[in-house]
Amino acid sequence: MTEWVMKPKRYVPDLRRLGALGEGNYRRLQRLRHLEQEERPVSEFELHRGDLYLGRVRIEVLQAARYTETLYLEQVHNSGRWLNNPQLTVRVYHDASLAEVISCYRDRRIAPVNDYPNRYMHHPDEKVQVNSFLADWLDYCLKFGHTPFELNLGPARREAP
Repeated sequence: MTEWVMKPKRYVPDLRRLGALGEGNYRRLQRLRHLEQEERPVSEFELHRGDLYLGRVRIEVLQAARYTETLYLEQVHNSGRWLNNPQLTVRVYHDASLAEVISCYRDRRIAPVNDYPNRYMHHPDEKVQVNSFLADWLDYCLKFGHTPFELNLGPARREAP
């Protein structure tokens, strides 16, 4: 009797999905950064849902060139509500209107495809998952983000377009 051993199917990245995430993340970042009137190397805003303070988000320009920027995004919440505060490095390609996560947390580079299993137990589609997380997080920031100045004015708040 012959036993058939099936090889695991190798993961093939969905480039359309990754491209769509990159385009969407670019638009989301542009909307968030345009909430402020002037371009600055560091911008910050607070997240509030009603009276509940959800933390502060900081976007810092690490590197800027003619067609690209490298941004560092982090959320800080002092009361320890998050297990891990998001910390992402994002490369923005202005000529292609794309934004992609190039590292998360401790300067770890994200490979386009990971063999599985691997030493660090990264998922085969980790790049897609991290960029999906960025999309969700930026949507959350657009919905609940306020600049501190606006919060001091009272009920008037700037909504994302």
